[in-house]
Amino acid sequence: MARLENPSVAKGLKLFSSRAYANRTRTYLAKKNKVAAAKKVATVAPKKEKTFGKVKRVVAAKAPKYAPAIPAEVRAQASKVAPSKVALRKSIVPGTVLIIVAGRFAGKRVVFLKQLTSGLLLITGPFRLNGVPLRRIDQRYVIATSTKVDVSSVKVSEKVTDAYFAAEKKATKKTEDAFFQDEKKQVEKKKISETRVADQKSVDTAILAVLKKDKALTLYLKTKFFLRKGEFPHNLKF
Repeated sequence: MARLENPSVAKGLKLFSSRAYANRTRTYLAKKNKVAAAKKVATVAPKKEKTFGKVKRVVAAKAPKYAPAIPAEVRAQASKVAPSKVALRKSIVPGTVLIIVAGRFAGKRVVFLKQLTSGLLLITGPFRLNGVPLRRIDQRYVIATSTKVDVSSVKVSEKVTDAYFAAEKKATKKTEDAFFQDEKKQVEKKKISETRVADQKSVDTAILAVLKKDKALTLYLKTKFFLRKGEFPHNLKF
């Protein structure tokens, strides 16, 4: 039977998720039906005696033929691979207008602010213009255009890091009654913290002040990107 593969679509991105791949290969069945192996009883080897002249001595375990020059502890430290830094595309610089090609905001034009330590891009619409808030995105899901916005006057708070976007953990354990009560309740809207609103407003006001000088650029960011009849993405110059 041919082995099912899970090829890489891009660096760090597989074609199938771990769950989808497990369903295709049925690896979970092998884990469930494991046969318990019989325990091996350790046998004590008899001590060997060797005569050296008139004296009998017990021969200990032989030393290995080849001893490593570098100790195991040092080798373990050296083998640790440092996390590689994600290189930013040359076409993407602070202020570059990007087109999002996938996700909730697909087709929206956004302004690139900076690259975070994780390698993800920090972008904004701005929110007042096209509804895209401060958010992170992988650079493989954007098209860099030749259009740029002057963001030298825009000051992004130092607290806007990867931890800033981390989701709050909620308690998952529920009683049976609470589980059925939650189904009846209406879905509540997610409340955005006041700090996020304040950070968004400060970034928006700075960018909108620059865009006031150029109405054409403001309209460009407002409109969504789409392909008309007869247009092909590989023939376009962004």
